[in-house]
Amino acid sequence: MRKVGRGQLPVVGGQDFLKKVAGIPKRILVTGGGGFLGSHLCERLLSLGHNVVCLDNFSTGRRENLSHLSEISRFHIVEHDVRKPFLFDVDVIFNFASPASPPDYQADPVGTLMTNVLGAMNVLENARATGATVVQSSTSEVYGDPLHSPQRESYFGNVNPIGPRACYDEGKRSAETLFFDYHRTYGVKTKVARIFNTYGPRMRPDDGRVISNFVVQALLGKDLTIYGDGQQTRSFCYVDDLIEGFIRLSISDDGCIGPINLGNPGEFTVLELAEMVRSMTGSRSRIVHRAAAVDDPRQRRPDISQAMAELGWEPKVALREGLRRAIAYFDHRLGTSDLAVAGEAV
Repeated sequence: MRKVGRGQLPVVGGQDFLKKVAGIPKRILVTGGGGFLGSHLCERLLSLGHNVVCLDNFSTGRRENLSHLSEISRFHIVEHDVRKPFLFDVDVIFNFASPASPPDYQADPVGTLMTNVLGAMNVLENARATGATVVQSSTSEVYGDPLHSPQRESYFGNVNPIGPRACYDEGKRSAETLFFDYHRTYGVKTKVARIFNTYGPRMRPDDGRVISNFVVQALLGKDLTIYGDGQQTRSFCYVDDLIEGFIRLSISDDGCIGPINLGNPGEFTVLELAEMVRSMTGSRSRIVHRAAAVDDPRQRRPDISQAMAELGWEPKVALREGLRRAIAYFDHRLGTSDLAVAGEAV
């Protein structure tokens, strides 16, 4: 069986960073490792020489996201639901298990809430039993529809606790509570990062997120659908940048526990994004408006001062370059190569 060695997967980061992570290989558990972000994290950890276990029930994750890693001897997949207890003797746990797009988490709101709450408790119990460091993938949705922008970690947010998005928003907020209580009560080594909109290859075409929606609609020649007036803003972080932030957080000093924002502070209206996607794909799709989604945030922009100061991290990939890569991925997946991206054939 062919084994993929350490030098055969892409590694990014400065030399000082690489020296810090290139020590003794660690045993690492990634819950939700079959998802969009989780699969990129598994890939990156393997590229750094670590031994990785992916835990996923594949309710929203996909095995095909991991197929290129299947022959690596240091990688193992365990099919399991994080709502049920588990125990792995590992050094680090990354908790990425949760539906993350509105269609997914609203399809089973009770299950989503329990995945976030019981899943957090189970990874924390695993860490408590083994002494592992556990890193939580929280979300900018803990800020709700913010009354302050950019959003700083000290902001408590403006969340509707009984709306259709609450299963996810409040699930992540409750998970953060558990992380900090386990840290204070039991001394568990915890770290919490709040993810802002992230995009890139391996997003599902039907996941309902704004970039995948627009790109797929443009490539298929369908109307680009904006919910509301399009003046709501978002900040888009390319997946490689986000994963770099999580790796840096995982090896940071024990006193760096967060919460810490990880996202791109560049702010764009949804209408600007639609026009950019249409231009870059060469699509003739119309831009149409539909009724605004309930509790849809009007502004989303991270203050990343803390990440810059404590992790030496900031995103590197500009939106247009990231979109070029994402469009190429979806074009290949959908088989629409007659369209162009930024003037070049995909």
